[in-house]
Amino acid sequence: MRKKGKYLGELLVSKGFITDSQLQMVIQEQMRNKKFIGEMLIEKGMITDDELLKVLADQFEIEPIRLKNVEIDWDVASSFPPSMITDYKCLPIKADEETVTLVISNPLDVWVLEKAEKEAAPRKLKVVLTTSQDMNEAIKEYQRRSIRNMMKRWKKD
Repeated sequence: MRKKGKYLGELLVSKGFITDSQLQMVIQEQMRNKKFIGEMLIEKGMITDDELLKVLADQFEIEPIRLKNVEIDWDVASSFPPSMITDYKCLPIKADEETVTLVISNPLDVWVLEKAEKEAAPRKLKVVLTTSQDMNEAIKEYQRRSIRNMMKRWKKD
């Protein structure tokens, strides 16, 4: 995973998603509230989740996916530590003997990717990118399933 030369804001301007004046306004605001520029632009209705996903995927050369269009193997997800999924927002969605496919929404979080590589070993990681909204919805579903599984185990005991 490699970041191309331009900053996200520059890419959004060059692709015509926002104007330079919109970018400058958001950069000034970002200095005060410390949010990601993409997140702020979505909150302000200047870009969509899909537009941000497309630009980030291109910038970091990562395959983009929408989780609502993908079948998640919840057994694979539950094989990873819950904190990686809920706290660090990375979700393993499928695996075979050689590869674990891991969905992330923040391609800048190198520490999480290193930790996920250790969890997946000896298999290799295939990293794909999704929107923050898709990730949050998938994490909620993961938590619901985890609670249901715990309740089933308690009933058996």
